[in-house]
Amino acid sequence: MVCMHPASVAVDWVFGYGSLIWNPEIDYECAEVARVHGYHRAFCIRSTRYRGTPEQPGLVLGLDRGGSCVGIAYRLTAARRADAIRHLYEREIPDWNERVYLPMVVEARLPCGTRVDALTFAADRDRPSYQRLDDDEILDRVGCCAGQRGANRDYAINTWRALEACGVRDARLERIARRLLAAECRRRESVAA
Repeated sequence: MVCMHPASVAVDWVFGYGSLIWNPEIDYECAEVARVHGYHRAFCIRSTRYRGTPEQPGLVLGLDRGGSCVGIAYRLTAARRADAIRHLYEREIPDWNERVYLPMVVEARLPCGTRVDALTFAADRDRPSYQRLDDDEILDRVGCCAGQRGANRDYAINTWRALEACGVRDARLERIARRLLAAECRRRESVAA
């Protein structure tokens, strides 16, 4: 179910698959590893604000159609639920006319088998910011861009490390993060030489 206005969202959970994992910026009661079916994590959103600029766009993660995604489900505190949802909309969709995500409610499965409805933000394939790139193209973009929220490479590496800390393995994200780290090591070695 696609949700268009934050006031219409009547859920107690939020599903994070990217920077929400290591920087949620919301009040929550608990956080649990969860799986969403029908979507997978992908570097498919061109970022001209948070992790890049209009002149040098970065790439951020989106939930793209197909497969499944393991991330973190946050149970919102009842007293701050509306504020948290409003903040997430402001963070993920700062300008509705230039939005890159579709806010939607998905079914997230917790490790105990419980299924919860959770707000998340999926890639909008109809927007010009949607891109499908191979690993080399992703590395070229992510390795050199930065925006209002910092370096694009840090975003990728932080997401990979946060997932690993939760016991979650994402093979493609790991491959990209390890290549970014290796490139940084080679760069440091060449400067030191």
